[in-house]
Amino acid sequence: MADAGVKSVPTRPYDDQRPGTSGLRKPVSTFQQRHYLENYVQSIFDSGALSRAAPLVIGGDGRYHSGPALQTVAKMAAANDFPVLLVGQGGLLSTPAASCVIRKRAAAGAILLTASHNRGGAGGDFGGKVNLANGGPAPNPIMQAIFAASQRIRSYRTLDQSDLNLERIGLTTLGHTRVEIFDPVADYAALMESLFDFDRLSRLLSGDRFRLRYDAMHAITGPYAQEILVRRLGAPCGSVVNGLPRPDFGGLQPDPNPTHARALLEAMFRSDAPDFGAASDGDGDRHMILGRGVFVTPSDGLAVMAANATAVPAYARGIAGIARSMPTSRAVDHVARALGVPCYVTPTGWKYFVALLDRGLINLCGEESFGAGSSHIREKDGLWAVSPRDRPCHHHRPRVKRRTRCWPASIAPAVLST
Repeated sequence: MADAGVKSVPTRPYDDQRPGTSGLRKPVSTFQQRHYLENYVQSIFDSGALSRAAPLVIGGDGRYHSGPALQTVAKMAAANDFPVLLVGQGGLLSTPAASCVIRKRAAAGAILLTASHNRGGAGGDFGGKVNLANGGPAPNPIMQAIFAASQRIRSYRTLDQSDLNLERIGLTTLGHTRVEIFDPVADYAALMESLFDFDRLSRLLSGDRFRLRYDAMHAITGPYAQEILVRRLGAPCGSVVNGLPRPDFGGLQPDPNPTHARALLEAMFRSDAPDFGAASDGDGDRHMILGRGVFVTPSDGLAVMAANATAVPAYARGIAGIARSMPTSRAVDHVARALGVPCYVTPTGWKYFVALLDRGLINLCGEESFGAGSSHIREKDGLWAVSPRDRPCHHHRPRVKRRTRCWPASIAPAVLST
């Protein structure tokens, strides 16, 4: 469709735009080079990864350079004939929430402006990640196609039009493209309420017998934690710390581990420590869990989640299977044997879990690098992972014991090809 205001801008390839497993991450100064972001975005569109017949989701973790970058992506998407853009208010949208929105609204996928747990600010990192229509990260063949497109690019398409007002929820237009600025928390919070027993959790968190401390690390999960943990579940004000997203993450590196979340770790090992502590990373897909005087490793965390899965209404009838990455410990293997469900061992990379989730072979999965998730979306999910589980149900009993499986022959070729 020819639009008034669409222009084609000549450019030349950059030789360093090969995406990694989670998109393209580079220093902010690299993305600020002339045409650098535009080349990458046009290469995403030219690769054929995203259908023009469905909406495109756009958002990110709010790090430095996100504002102008999001305007660039939106105008280019409109110039490349996407009919509808779904943009998180303020340009904000966590990675797990983006997966939720893609699946709920039947979108073509998403472009997420994030460098995950990398540092922010003018001297920090920036990035762009691609998620597909299933809500999961783009697999290797798509990433290779994007890089190939970036090496033959000679021009990109954009609109000569004013910037969007990202703060006002509602409908607007860019050329012939309809743009919806939406509440980035609402769909995700509704999904969490459908998975967990919020009445029961509210009784736990709003009373005096259980104290929670959640460190959002001035990253994307602050608004999500405030809405879910404080407003909906009744945790006292002050339970969420560092809850305001900042372009430089408040000078912190938003990586939830004992080094970068040192203040939380120290608080949880004091004599007056809360009962439960947690943190999430820059884009909200990683997590750290602590008890009073206890650090829970990612491997043990996955095992605990699996052992108590039937306490969550969504899995009250049991789970189909579990998966872990190769470097993750075998703690969850023992849980799987006790439950009588298969445990798959995958290469490192969330896309391998997505292949199993899409086939209905697993409900829970996790990796060594502070990531865990389930079949509710197709991304690892930091806030979901730290949601407190109450006493587990006991009506589900294992029926069949199986050994851990390392890529069953029936699915290995298809999965590894991704």
